[in-house]
Amino acid sequence: MAQKGVQLSRETISCSICLDLLKDPGTLSCGHSYCMKCIKSHWDTEDEKTVYSCPQCRQTFTVRPDLRKNTMLADLVEELKKTGLQAAPADHCYAGSEDVACDVCTGRKLKACKSCLQCLASYCEKHLQPHYEAAPFKKHKLVEPSKKLQENVCSRHDEVMKMFCRTDQQSICYLCPEDEHKGHDTVSAAAERSEKQRELEVSRQNIQQRIQDREKDVKLLQQEVEAINGSADKTVGNSEKMFTELIRLMEKRRSDVKQQVRSQQQTEVSRVRELQEKLEQEITELKRRDAEMKKLSHTQDHNQFLHDYPSLSPLSESTHSSSIKIRPLRYFEDVTAAVSEVRDKLQDVLREIWTNISQTVTEVDVLLSEPEPKTRAEFLKYSCDITLDPNTAHTHLLLSDGNRKVTVTSQTNPYSSHPDRFTDYLQVLSKESLTGRCYWEVEKRGRGVYVAVTYKNISRAGRSNECIFGRNDKSWMLFCFNNRYNFYYNDVSTPVSGPQSSRVGVYLDHRAGILSFYSISKTMTLLHRVQTTFTQPLHAGLGFSYFEDSAELCKLK
Repeated sequence: MAQKGVQLSRETISCSICLDLLKDPGTLSCGHSYCMKCIKSHWDTEDEKTVYSCPQCRQTFTVRPDLRKNTMLADLVEELKKTGLQAAPADHCYAGSEDVACDVCTGRKLKACKSCLQCLASYCEKHLQPHYEAAPFKKHKLVEPSKKLQENVCSRHDEVMKMFCRTDQQSICYLCPEDEHKGHDTVSAAAERSEKQRELEVSRQNIQQRIQDREKDVKLLQQEVEAINGSADKTVGNSEKMFTELIRLMEKRRSDVKQQVRSQQQTEVSRVRELQEKLEQEITELKRRDAEMKKLSHTQDHNQFLHDYPSLSPLSESTHSSSIKIRPLRYFEDVTAAVSEVRDKLQDVLREIWTNISQTVTEVDVLLSEPEPKTRAEFLKYSCDITLDPNTAHTHLLLSDGNRKVTVTSQTNPYSSHPDRFTDYLQVLSKESLTGRCYWEVEKRGRGVYVAVTYKNISRAGRSNECIFGRNDKSWMLFCFNNRYNFYYNDVSTPVSGPQSSRVGVYLDHRAGILSFYSISKTMTLLHRVQTTFTQPLHAGLGFSYFEDSAELCKLK
């Protein structure tokens, strides 16, 4: 009972603003009391409103009250402080076996609310106050409570480890470079953390992109299942109607067709479902990995971050393509046509064309995506022989080497007038149209070269955006300018990062709607990838910004 009475007294003489025992208490006319400092700070924020209120009952005062100290309440607070009962927090404030305990508390320790990387100690809210109030402590690095602070101390020199040895890939103190790490590549822990953080963010972006790709694939596969089922159901229904007219003569054949369609339907649906399940499993794993990386990226302790970073296992390669290609087939509709022919030819079909029906059913095959090329050798399998069309070249572009090379000249070249020629921009198109899977490489020289693909009906005359690669919805362009890349489509610029190289590879899968640009050197690095729907055949395009710039379509075969 006594303890209950103390608890009630504590609640009664606590400030509802700071939730602590009243300090220099003042009482409003409504009867509620607050620390003088707390209520004044509260009203300071209401000065612009010209109306002041009690934080508890919301009674308003048109004139800011003139507060005076409540002597009786102040005496009660002082009496309670003498008993020491104000330091008895609720049980949930004490540190349990899983919590980080305050290193300063004596007896039963409170939970720590912060750990200090300079002091190498953890503090509860009360003992943390000097870090907020005392100037020498304000510069200390506070992090979430950690049980691993002593891991930040060098076992050899007993100093805080604020450096990182890149040679040995471990945290060190400022004395270590003088002996066992002498001559090693050392940086501050903060600098190494920043570098690893950037790597982590790149990995997360890759994971998130893969998640998006897998989710898109799952959606496409679901649509494919619905299309297969719909087509199969429709075919079975039509076949049933036509075979009813020949029920006596065609009973056995009708049963065979139905059985084969259903069997093939089940086979194809099973294939799609199997891949769909694998993709969903991959998505789940990628999300789990992303959560782990996100948690690590939020670690405030540099050394803890660097300690845990190597434990991240490398991502396994995806066993599936980044997109699913679906053939625009009618699936089983060809079976319906074959059955219609059966109906029309009766006995001839039974004797001679039955094989055609059976074969048509088994030829239904969902074309799941073929893997995209991964290595340059795989890309070269799709290399195509492209040349430039002189009828499209601007008059300041000189074609050579069998119309594979183009150079910007200050002189006007004597081209004949042609409606396909670019009149105002230094651009040229390929003579060949591009469909299916194509790959080509461009060797560029100069300060500003455009590597593009475009529909043939891009505008040619005038200075509007309709004529410029990447500034309209008919063309896609990678701008290679000095030491940077930018991708343009429909007049939207996207910065692109990647290694600089004089050669750019372009991969086009027209049917799948994939367009990718690569930096080609000793390695092949993806610069930018587009997933869209191409509605017309495409042409390769080259454009330039400066005189004496040049580019060449490389011979790859």
